[in-house]
Amino acid sequence: MNDGNGNGGGGGDGGAGQAARPRRADARRNKETLLDAAAAVFVTSGVEAPVRDIAARAGVGTGTIYRHFPTRADLIIAVYRHQVEACAEAGPALLATCPTPHAALGRWINLFVDFLVTKHGLAAVLQSDDAGFDALHAYFLDRLVPVCAQLLGAAAAAGEIRSDADAYELMRGVGNLCIGADSDPRYDARRLVELLIAGLRLTR
Repeated sequence: MNDGNGNGGGGGDGGAGQAARPRRADARRNKETLLDAAAAVFVTSGVEAPVRDIAARAGVGTGTIYRHFPTRADLIIAVYRHQVEACAEAGPALLATCPTPHAALGRWINLFVDFLVTKHGLAAVLQSDDAGFDALHAYFLDRLVPVCAQLLGAAAAAGEIRSDADAYELMRGVGNLCIGADSDPRYDARRLVELLIAGLRLTR
């Protein structure tokens, strides 16, 4: 028969652990809400947008923003990494749910274009001397190139696209097509990206 004190102690530890997990989950969701709000504001107003605008969109006080991200650089880096992770996680999910690998590739490239558009205004900041920005480009490549390669490989294995497409080259090409799209209303980068992806298809 177990000691009552032993049982009580075990139950108390378990209860504390169960309480901590929901708190951590809530904190993570709250932080993601802040990052989504910041990303949306960056698109419309640039990375120098007032913190109060981000706080208002997220439905929190400015103090909450500063508690999570003490400096603007911290916030910018967090938004960038958050969006890279979302884009990376979308690849396998699209492969699992889209009717064909080529369709999954097209949907993922659209998300990648959205990511590049959301990065509007980050370019100049990323050229700054802040040490926190140094590793972002490598992080971007490490997370997204393998996802793109997985999508290309699946579409090639299904006989939908040519097999010599390189993930890095494709992403670089898409990025180049997106340059300047925000400053010329006559230029539709997304349409050209769609043509690029269509051009990968094997002719029947």
